[in-house]
Amino acid sequence: MPRLKVGVVFGGVSEERHISVKSAQEIAKHLDPSKYEPSFVGITQSGAWMLCDGPGPDWEAGRCQPAVLAPDSTVRGLLVLDEGKYDTVELDLVLPVLHGRFGEDGAIQGLLELSGIPYVGCDIQSSALCLDKSLAYTVAGDAGIATPNFWTVTGEQVIDAGRLSYPVFVKPARSGSSFGVSKVSDASELADAVAVAREYDSKVLIEEAVAGHEVGCAILGTDPDLVVGEVDRIALSHGFFRIHQESTPELGSDNSTPIVPADISAESRSLVRETAKAVYRALGCSGLARVDLFLKADGQVVLNEVNTFPGMTSYSRYPRMMAAAGLPMAEVIDRLVTSALEEAR
Repeated sequence: MPRLKVGVVFGGVSEERHISVKSAQEIAKHLDPSKYEPSFVGITQSGAWMLCDGPGPDWEAGRCQPAVLAPDSTVRGLLVLDEGKYDTVELDLVLPVLHGRFGEDGAIQGLLELSGIPYVGCDIQSSALCLDKSLAYTVAGDAGIATPNFWTVTGEQVIDAGRLSYPVFVKPARSGSSFGVSKVSDASELADAVAVAREYDSKVLIEEAVAGHEVGCAILGTDPDLVVGEVDRIALSHGFFRIHQESTPELGSDNSTPIVPADISAESRSLVRETAKAVYRALGCSGLARVDLFLKADGQVVLNEVNTFPGMTSYSRYPRMMAAAGLPMAEVIDRLVTSALEEAR
């Protein structure tokens, strides 16, 4: 049986590009060579696409060739520049291992739709919807899912700091991880926090601080056949959860520890899982997502955010939750690929 030709796209221009490289390294490590024939495409910080040997830490210094993903659906693959001429590398499927802007916002998904190549993960609409936290809250709220109270600030708009109840979180509305996020304790801190968030996005989200445990749920598949990983809980020693901000995240965080399975009651765990599935469905997700939630003391579950291509590094939450549910990374990849190919039929 011929191996499946899989394009693994990583890197990118967002602030999460270094996380993408590490995610791609972990995926490459678990691609079964008897099933898959991978082609690795790294996107540089300047936006250049390069066919390379793999997603190593110094991948740009290795053997690379300029390449583009053809938007022409009759090509269904890469156009690779070789000695002044373009050669074609056919692809059966693409794994867009990209986080944040141009990775989880529908941009790469739009290009893949034009190319006609099946791909892993959410489609254009759900990717764009989930990355914009204010839109995700609006749609989820309309579906009856609890969300924080929130306000948006666009352009040079100024918000009346005196009308907010503190503390609040200020964050870029359309960015990933914890880049540009600030916790604001009083009105005097608000303007500076908005300025920090604007370094990452022109649209800023201000949301009420929700008192409760931060919990997460890894989901794989397409409705109605959803696979849900073990629920995790983020145990904080101080401050707030700032994922991927450490210089050496492989060694752990200075203020947080993920507990998998979460040390919560069976009833709460069931409610978290059901709420996560409801969010996944309401936002039109498919393939995979990590749904982050708050579990309040009164048992209410509140949406935090949705990551449509969550981190897949050795220390990331999604693979840990799946592994705790009995699905190692190699099997997760197999299921993602199968789901994407079935959905493309």
